[in-house]
Amino acid sequence: MSPSSPASTATSLPDLPRQASVPQALAIPWRRYLLRVASITACLLLWQWAAQHRVNLGLVTFQNVPAPREVLAAAWTLLQSPRLASHLWASLVRVFSGFAVAALAGIVLGMLIGRLRWLADVLLPPLELLRPIPAVAWIPLAILMFPSSELSMIFITFIGALFPILLNTIHGVEGIDTRLVASARSLGCGARAILTQVILPAAAPSIVTGLSIGMGTAWFCLVTAEMIAGQFGIGYYTWASYTIQNYADIVVGMMFIGLLGMGSSAAIRKLGAWLMPWYLLQR
Repeated sequence: MSPSSPASTATSLPDLPRQASVPQALAIPWRRYLLRVASITACLLLWQWAAQHRVNLGLVTFQNVPAPREVLAAAWTLLQSPRLASHLWASLVRVFSGFAVAALAGIVLGMLIGRLRWLADVLLPPLELLRPIPAVAWIPLAILMFPSSELSMIFITFIGALFPILLNTIHGVEGIDTRLVASARSLGCGARAILTQVILPAAAPSIVTGLSIGMGTAWFCLVTAEMIAGQFGIGYYTWASYTIQNYADIVVGMMFIGLLGMGSSAAIRKLGAWLMPWYLLQR
C-alpha cells in the first residue's frame, strides 16, 4: 500500500476547533467592559460640562455643584489624611456587625417561615408591620433603646439588612419543588439531610440575592444613622462637609459610600457564585 498523501491525511482527520473562535468568544466580555467604561466617562463629561457652565434648568441647578476636577482634588487630599482610616474603620465595623446579625437572623427565620406554615402565621404579620418603617424613623427609638450610639447605629444597619434577606429566603424556600423533597424522603433522607442537601442548595440563589440587596440597604441605613448620631464614619464626614459648606468633600463622601456599597455587594455575589457551581451550570 502506498503511503497516503498529505491531502488525504488532512481530509481524514476530524475537524479541529478554529483558534479564531477563542478570541471571538472573549470579545463579548471586552465589548461589555468597554461599553460600561464609556458610559461612566460620558456621565463624568456631562457632569463636568454642567458644573463648568453653571447650568440652571429651573428645577435642577448646577451653580453650586463642584466639578469632577475639584472632587478628585478633594479625594486625593482625603486619601493622604489620617482621618480617612478612622472614618472607614468606623463605618465598616458598623455595617458588617449589623449585616452579620441580620444575615444569621434572616436566613434562619426565612427558612423556618418558608417551611412551617404555623410559624409564618405567627411571625409574618408583625414583621410585615415593621418592614415599611424607614430607617430614619428607627433612629430616635434606637437611641432610647440602646445605651451607646454605636449599638444604636448597628441596630439601624441590622434593621435595614434584615428584611431583604428574610423575604428573599422565604421566597427561595417556598419556591422549591415539592417533588424534590418527596424524592429525598423516599430515598430515606431525614429532616437534617433534606435541609442541608435539598432545601438549602435550592434556596441558595435567592438567599445570595437577598444578601446582596441587604448589604446595599445596610450602607444606606448606616449613612443615615451616622448623619444624625455618629461622630466618625463616612456618613458623618459627608454631613459635616455640608455643614461647613465644603461641597467637594460632600461628593467625595458620596463616592466612598457608593464604592464601598458596590464593592461589598459584588463580593457577596462573587462568593455566592463560587459556593454555587451548580447554579452557574444551569444558567
